[in-house]
Amino acid sequence: MNLSAYTKEFKYNLSLATPVILGMLGHTLVALVDNIMVGQLGTAELAAVSLGNSFMFIAMSIGIGFSTAITPLVAEADGEQNFDSGKSAFKHGLFLCTVLGILLVFIVFVAKPLMYHMSQPPEVVDLAMPYLNLVTISLLPLIIFQAFKQFSDGLSMTRYPMYATIAANVVNVVLNYMFIFGKFGAPELGLVGAAIGTLASRVIMVAYLWYMLSQHHKSRPFVLHIKFFDLTKSMLKKLMNLGFPSAMQMFFEVAIFTSAIWLSGILGKNPQAANQIALNLSSMTFMVAMGFSVAAMIRVGNQKGLKRFIELRRIAFSIFLLSTILAVVFAIFFLLFNQMLPKLYLDYDNALEFQDNFEVVSIAAKLLLIAAVFQISDTLQVVVLGALRGMQDVKIPTIITFIAYWLIGFPISYYLSMHTNYTSAGIWIGLLAGLTASAVLLFIRFNYLSKKLIGQTNN
Repeated sequence: MNLSAYTKEFKYNLSLATPVILGMLGHTLVALVDNIMVGQLGTAELAAVSLGNSFMFIAMSIGIGFSTAITPLVAEADGEQNFDSGKSAFKHGLFLCTVLGILLVFIVFVAKPLMYHMSQPPEVVDLAMPYLNLVTISLLPLIIFQAFKQFSDGLSMTRYPMYATIAANVVNVVLNYMFIFGKFGAPELGLVGAAIGTLASRVIMVAYLWYMLSQHHKSRPFVLHIKFFDLTKSMLKKLMNLGFPSAMQMFFEVAIFTSAIWLSGILGKNPQAANQIALNLSSMTFMVAMGFSVAAMIRVGNQKGLKRFIELRRIAFSIFLLSTILAVVFAIFFLLFNQMLPKLYLDYDNALEFQDNFEVVSIAAKLLLIAAVFQISDTLQVVVLGALRGMQDVKIPTIITFIAYWLIGFPISYYLSMHTNYTSAGIWIGLLAGLTASAVLLFIRFNYLSKKLIGQTNN
């Protein structure tokens, strides 16, 4: 197959992925705005946001990962023009996401005191606690939003979640400005003000997305007149079988990045603040990869519904190629601007904080060099994972992600950061090793499985 067989799909892949990317970037933009605004208060406050969000990231990964089970089922039903199957997948997915959201809020509240026993800087823990209270509550609307988003993506209506996220970001920026710094007559609440903005923006995000879906002729019948408790065991089981491994895949990846936050906290508040900056910047580019992962899930799910397996493989490879090209561009960007980007997060004019700020920027600049290298492997692993989810292959990829991140990546991170002079850079070398192992193994899995499906069709 010549190159044009893949490049001719670029335009449609971009049109499908771009709204998802912008929506994903919107989620990350909430964190970026929080980090930049809170960074003006000091490095301890920035480290506190990092520590508080580390608990949130783990809970979010489980909720968001589980919700991805909705997309391939809705995409397959859409490919088959089967309304009843699509609505059933959405309704059961929404129910399970709501129950899971409530459970995760409870678990995070119970787990909060663990922060005092994790060898983190005491001033950072004291600042993180009140911030975490409100942000934890925002988990519930976020996971309900994810159920609606994954359903909307499954219908190839990727723009509406983007619009909802943009609206939420506007609310978040305004409320942050008001409540962090005490503007427009609002009280000056510092970190708690950032949490208020996050909670309010996520509630608005759900309400706005539901409203838009209820107004469109294609999605309207799905989101109105939902018999929420009229459930069947077979569909609940199907979603659990897809959702639980998907949740574990995302959990294993997010948990290793969270372990990076905790390991850097053991090294001190400045390494932790530097880690947060590098993590926030690399997560911005990761959202682009996530957008293509969703595009792969939708298009592969559609082709699976149509049983067109040669097309499935060709389309998947076109998405792998396009996303890898963009990953190379981001890698070059990080290499060129690794010194400049971290300075966006800190008040360099503050003479009292200058020594801390200088140390944070120096560490973050080194971490961005490593982040530049893993752009390609991080992109490839998540996009291939999306294609595998579209094929409803989730169990073997779950084992692969566990091996890559926790048997390869984490031991390297721990040893190099705690027992060598690599310190913060050692943590990120471990991340690079885990992501690369994941990318290689997942690609081998997709290559094998897609060829097998084509072979079965030809026989």
